Amino acid sequence: MASLPLQLVVLGAVLGVALAAAALILISFVAFVTATEMPPLHRHEEEKFFLNARGQKETLPTIRDSPTKQLSIVVPSYNEEKRLPIMMDEALGYLEERQKQDPTFTYEVIVVDDGSKDQTSKVAFKYCQKYGSDKIRVITLVKNRGKGGAIKMGIFSSRGEKILMADADGATKFPDVEKLEKGLNDLQPWPDQMAIACGSRAHLQTESIAQRSYFRTLLMYGFHFLVWFLCVKGIRDTQCGFKLLTREAALRTFSSLHIERWN
Repeated sequence: MASLPLQLVVLGAVLGVALAAAALILISFVAFVTATEMPPLHRHEEEKFFLNARGQKETLPTIRDSPTKQLSIVVPSYNEEKRLPIMMDEALGYLEERQKQDPTFTYEVIVVDDGSKDQTSKVAFKYCQKYGSDKIRVITLVKNRGKGGAIKMGIFSSRGEKILMADADGATKFPDVEKLEKGLNDLQPWPDQMAIACGSRAHLQTESIAQRSYFRTLLMYGFHFLVWFLCVKGIRDTQCGFKLLTREAALRTFSSLHIERWN
């Protein structure tokens, strides 16, 4: 007969998988109910423009235009007035230094305020005033769309040959974009110029587990198993918000987005 501690571990693991399965079923049901048939990119009139550094309205470009930047960074932000400056300072410090070392390198950062109730847009606009609207643009959505919808809006307003998704919480160190660029290049030749490189925090898992409760750790493992078993087997960390796409891959991927609340 197995010892009691071992039985508890097995029971806990089974419970974790069962709860994760129930959560996934619930999420799938909500996603199915809220999904629409290939929704077009709807923009309110106010969402068709951005403010330049002088506070004047300018029309946003579209992803179907020819790229004019090497790299676009899309930052979906909802009530991020406190965390956004930390992320922006690190990102712009890296990007400006990279441009100083390589004057041919061009970039833009697009902060998408997803209908925030705080001062997210004002905080982001200060960076536009400091660095100029050719480098920093703020899109303020009329109402909250969800992370998927915010990212789609930013991507469809981007000018980059490559487009990076980055979370406003700064969970990933920005210089790690070079690892994604290497991963993307290693995928060549790209079929139809389409490729995606996904960041991963799997190497930090041991440290993060030490800060989690036993119950949350079981849920995490259960969720990861279900994602691996049902969806994606080749990516260790599907939830990492640090993803680099070619322009063609971004257009194809987000043109097919049925659900704005999830990404």
